[in-house]
Amino acid sequence: MHDEIPPIDYRDWVADELAALDLGDVRLNKRAEMLLSRFGDKPLASIPAACNGWSETKAAYRFLSHERVTPERILEPHFQATRARVANADVLLCIEDTSEIDYSTKTDIEGLGPLNYEARQGLYLHPMLAVTSDRLCHGLLNWQRVIREPGSLGKKTDSLRPIEEKESVRWRNGYDEASRLARDQPQTKVLYVADREADFFELLCAGDRNDTTPGVKAGFVIRSKHDRMLQNGRKLRESLRQTPILGEVEFTIPTRKGRTGRTVVQDLRALRVTIDAPTHLKNAGPIEITAVLAQERNPPTGKDPICWILLTSEEVNSGAAVAQVLQWYLCRWQIEIFFRILKSGCKIEELQLEDVTRIEPAIAFYCIVAWRVLWLTMIGRSCPELTCDVVFDTEEWQAAYLATYRKRPPDTPPTLDEMIRMIACLGGFLGRKSDGYPGPQTIWIGLQRVRYTAEGIAIQKAIMDSS
Repeated sequence: MHDEIPPIDYRDWVADELAALDLGDVRLNKRAEMLLSRFGDKPLASIPAACNGWSETKAAYRFLSHERVTPERILEPHFQATRARVANADVLLCIEDTSEIDYSTKTDIEGLGPLNYEARQGLYLHPMLAVTSDRLCHGLLNWQRVIREPGSLGKKTDSLRPIEEKESVRWRNGYDEASRLARDQPQTKVLYVADREADFFELLCAGDRNDTTPGVKAGFVIRSKHDRMLQNGRKLRESLRQTPILGEVEFTIPTRKGRTGRTVVQDLRALRVTIDAPTHLKNAGPIEITAVLAQERNPPTGKDPICWILLTSEEVNSGAAVAQVLQWYLCRWQIEIFFRILKSGCKIEELQLEDVTRIEPAIAFYCIVAWRVLWLTMIGRSCPELTCDVVFDTEEWQAAYLATYRKRPPDTPPTLDEMIRMIACLGGFLGRKSDGYPGPQTIWIGLQRVRYTAEGIAIQKAIMDSS
């Protein structure tokens, strides 16, 4: 009976994200809820440290090894919850990117593949986030991964082979998923947002393949990688630079290691262009898209100007419209933060598991945890006046209050903004006027400390009640 799951008071967010979970066994479903709760409580901890004792740890390892437990099955109910959350959005950004997950130091893990060279072993993770235009991430919409065949690096391949035979098909798969969402939610403007790797013709014209529902496809905002020849015989970048300025945008680059912060002013230009299909795509015709140029005006001496060229399906006729396209692209930074939480906060590259079939379900759980940290990072900014009990249990906000102010919690829950700041302060956020909003690192550290405090209060209460 050591494997029997003890009764646990799961928080609402765990139940919400796994509401539609079906692993074919009620016990497996309950174990999944327990693990997500444990990982969410202690995102910095290893699996043994997150679990309550050796018996629960062994049960967790058995669960991750079960043939019915796959990352797709774990994430599908979360995908459904995400789609429900964004059902009424005016604009939805489907943001995709790839990150390498490096297990080179874990030489005993079976089933990995080479990264950028054979000695580095791991896998490539390629999720899609659902982000609204206020930069609030509502969850994952899709999850792909690439594991290269050992010995495959350096082999000659046919560059003209079909996209379905290339690793880059994951980008087109993501666009197709965004288009399906656009068909399911016709009241929402769905835009696929990606960086330079997604700049290839088969993706830019992908919507034309939806002949069963003509005209129903996701829009896109993709950073340009290629200086293409246009149908008029001129190059893309040269043509953009000769286009009149439509507007400007100003933002501040923060100071980082090796880089001094500065205020950047970019001039914005846009041009509707026609691009011919590559000669090897015999059945494809030309496409018409908008190219946007955002180029820094008067960069500091010795510094290259910050310059982006974006390709979009949207027609742009004004400075406000081109600035909006740029703002949509800048929301792509949310997926970079997501990867940072996943690696530095949840420490998925330190998982001590012996086979990739165990690692992938664990990563799936941590993807949900990383999303929740990212969501909490932004929700306090989007809805600061909400009371925190819409997100946190009573035990959680009272524990945070006690640990922060060292006095009895009030009867009325604090606002969501105050709760997020209390959590962040427990994670090292100083809360000075010049500090701005808390970041994800202080929040994921603070969440763990809040949970430790809540557990300590519960233990003390149990002792007092029994005496």
